[in-house]
Amino acid sequence: MIPAPIRDRSAPPGARNAVSKYRERIYGDYVQAATRPLAPADRAGLEAARPHLARLIAEHFPPDRNASIFELGCGHGALLHFARQAGYAKVSGVDASPAQVAAARALGIDGVRQGDLFAALKALPAESQDAVIAYDVIEHFTKDELIDAVDEVRRVLRPGGRWIVHAPNGASPFAGIMRYGDLTHELAFTAESLTQLFLSSGFHSATFQEDTPVAHGLKSAARQILWKLVRQALRAYLAVETGATQPVLTQNLIAVAVK
Repeated sequence: MIPAPIRDRSAPPGARNAVSKYRERIYGDYVQAATRPLAPADRAGLEAARPHLARLIAEHFPPDRNASIFELGCGHGALLHFARQAGYAKVSGVDASPAQVAAARALGIDGVRQGDLFAALKALPAESQDAVIAYDVIEHFTKDELIDAVDEVRRVLRPGGRWIVHAPNGASPFAGIMRYGDLTHELAFTAESLTQLFLSSGFHSATFQEDTPVAHGLKSAARQILWKLVRQALRAYLAVETGATQPVLTQNLIAVAVK
């Protein structure tokens, strides 16, 4: 998923038209310059992502299947695909990568268009969306870009609408894997830092959840059980060191901010 524009929004005001060198290079070959394909060859290849994405949809999407939902950095459209299978008809998304958009078309996934995320947000009417999704997106923003994004997301959400975020968890014991696993990552987050962002930007509540293994077979069920045991040990360690427990320890976290 390629969320950020090529133009460097972190530059001083007089230099905003300067091109970010690393973004120009890495995003220009983002899909190909990876250790594994970012898009499957056919729809059968989407099934590996189904358990996690289906859980996200079931637990955090609006209950109304007629809700208007927009995804930032939607990649080849896997989440949109499973959302439609779950009955959501008014879902669409934008991604900056022509290769990802081409992959979505090859997979027969509608509603994916190529474009700049900030421009796409600004083009949406105020209070027009019931949910905005940012799955593996906001870690690519600078802090100033993140402020621009949160303000635009809040503008386009209806009252009671939700911003659903999946992002690297800085509180994980292995936070560096996600934070530094992509050269274009700028940030990692915690429940505390995202609470600061959401509440100071006009959202009235925020909830957080671990991105744990999903049991959908014997092997994944065993992973889930082992994760719970490891998690208890990690929480015990933190309690001994600091006197407090950390509720979100997975390498990624899920956050839902409500307008």
